[in-house]
Amino acid sequence: MGEKISITASDGHEFSAYLSTPSGPSKAAIIIVQEIFGVNKHIQNLTNNFATRGYATIAPAFFDRIEKDIDLDYSSNSVEKGKSLKSKFSWDDSIVDIRATANFIRDYGSVGLVGYCMGGSIAWIAATRDSGINASVGYYGGNIINFVKEKPNVPCMLHFGEKDSTIPLSDVTKIMDEHPDVKCHLYENADHGFNCDLRKSYDANSSKLALERTLEFLDNNL
Repeated sequence: MGEKISITASDGHEFSAYLSTPSGPSKAAIIIVQEIFGVNKHIQNLTNNFATRGYATIAPAFFDRIEKDIDLDYSSNSVEKGKSLKSKFSWDDSIVDIRATANFIRDYGSVGLVGYCMGGSIAWIAATRDSGINASVGYYGGNIINFVKEKPNVPCMLHFGEKDSTIPLSDVTKIMDEHPDVKCHLYENADHGFNCDLRKSYDANSSKLALERTLEFLDNNL
């Protein structure tokens, strides 16, 4: 359904992206922001899924600045590879790439962003900076706490799992206290990665509810 394209950022960096568009008119555009596993099968599936719901959807390859064509599974070796790539990753560069992606996809309408894991943190940072997006949704972003003093300038929604050992509930509470206007949802039976049906931590009920909330939020803000 989707296709691989190329985008050039303002600093001259060229990166790939997975683009999927609806069969009919697009009601808006969405940028999908990857986990530490690259633009893999799960991210491509998400991109296609949003496209079937009427959104022109694109998933840029953020790790292209470090290593091209990262596409990892969820094995322990891939986790270590993903962590290694993330350690070399620049949050500031991600905003440069988001801005370029938003400029590319804006012909389809207002631009929303949905990020997962590492992408959930990027979703928060993008909401607080001049990234070219109009609304942002972040799933289980573990680094949001490091940017908690930054205030979103576009509508923002966050999803967290109550059983997520990588994100202390105290961090979630602090985020909620600092930003009472941000729609923040906590899922009782959910662990880190609860939205990914290729991971052991997948929780179908939490994933379904989070998607329903995300779609309603995007429909209302794009």
